[in-house]
Amino acid sequence: MVKVYTVTGCPYCEKVKRYLQSKGVEFTAYDIEQDAAARDACKKLTSMDYAVPVTTIDNVNFVMDYDKDELDKLLCL
Repeated sequence: MVKVYTVTGCPYCEKVKRYLQSKGVEFTAYDIEQDAAARDACKKLTSMDYAVPVTTIDNVNFVMDYDKDELDKLLCL
């Protein structure tokens, strides 16, 4: 399952979500401002507070920011 950690109003978060949609990738978005468990999971993954967007499929490997090349590698697109 693809997870995207986001915050409200983040333009790069929106770009990641639109990019994934354009590629037909199903994902679940988690707003780390509203969801404490998601915030903790994102921080555990990245070791950073409020670093978004963060995209992961395995809760180990992740892509920060809107980096299409790295997203493609992570998702084997």
